[in-house]
Amino acid sequence: MPGQPPADNRPPYARIAHYYRDRIGSGELAPGELLPSIRVLADQWKVSTATADRAMKLLREERLVQGIPGVGTEVMARPVSITSGSERHDRSSRTLSSWGVGEQSSGHTAGIVPAPEDVADAFVIAAGDDVIRRSRVYRDAHGIVSHSTSWIPAEFAQVLPELARSERLKGGLSLDLIAQKTGRRVEQRVDEETARIATKQDLELLELEVGTVAAILVLTARFLDADGQLLEYGLDLGAPGRTRRTTSQVLR
Repeated sequence: MPGQPPADNRPPYARIAHYYRDRIGSGELAPGELLPSIRVLADQWKVSTATADRAMKLLREERLVQGIPGVGTEVMARPVSITSGSERHDRSSRTLSSWGVGEQSSGHTAGIVPAPEDVADAFVIAAGDDVIRRSRVYRDAHGIVSHSTSWIPAEFAQVLPELARSERLKGGLSLDLIAQKTGRRVEQRVDEETARIATKQDLELLELEVGTVAAILVLTARFLDADGQLLEYGLDLGAPGRTRRTTSQVLR
C-alpha cells in the first residue's frame, strides 16, 4: 500500500513504480484510469516530489502510463508484447527485476550440457563442449510470453555454481552475478530478430499443441565484455500473437 511498501532493497522511486506496475499488470488499474498527482504520491509514500516524479517517469518510459497536460497521469492500454534479453538486462538495471508488467517466470531449469551447433558457433567452441544452459518461461495474464534460454560459458560454474542449478537466481540476473563475482561486465550487445514457423520443439517449449502451424518471433542477444569475449548468448522464442515494440529518441 502507498506509504507502506514491502521491505526490499529497491530505492523509494523503484518501490513506487513497482507498486503501480503490479496494479496495472493485474488489471486493478485499467486503461484510462488516473494515478494520484505527484504531490499526493509524495505525501502517501513519504518521499520528495522529485522521487515521486522519478517513479512516474520510469512508468512513462515503460509505456505503462502517459502524462496528459492539465489532467494527470493516465494508465495506457498495454500491448501484448515480448521483450528481448537486452531489454530485460536494461530493465533489471532500472528496477532490479527482469519481469515486464504483469509477468512472472516459471519452469527454471539449468545445468551443464553439450553445446548445440549454433551455440558452439556463437562461443567459438566445438559442438558438444560443455556450456551452461539456463531456461525459463515468462507468462502474463494472456498466457506464455516467451520461452527464454541463456547460454553461458561453463567456466563460470566454478565461481558461480548457482548458475547451473535449476532455480531462480537471487541477487540479479546471471550477467549481474558474473559482473559482481568476476568484474567482467557487459560492454557491447548484439541483437537480432527473425521470424519462423514454429518447429516441433518450439511448440513443445511454448506449450502448444502438436501440429499447430504458427509464426513466432526469435530474438537473440549476444552480451560481450570489454575484450569482446561472449559472456552470454540469449535466445527468446516469442509465443504466437506476441508483438515487439521499441522506442527511441529522435536526434535533431
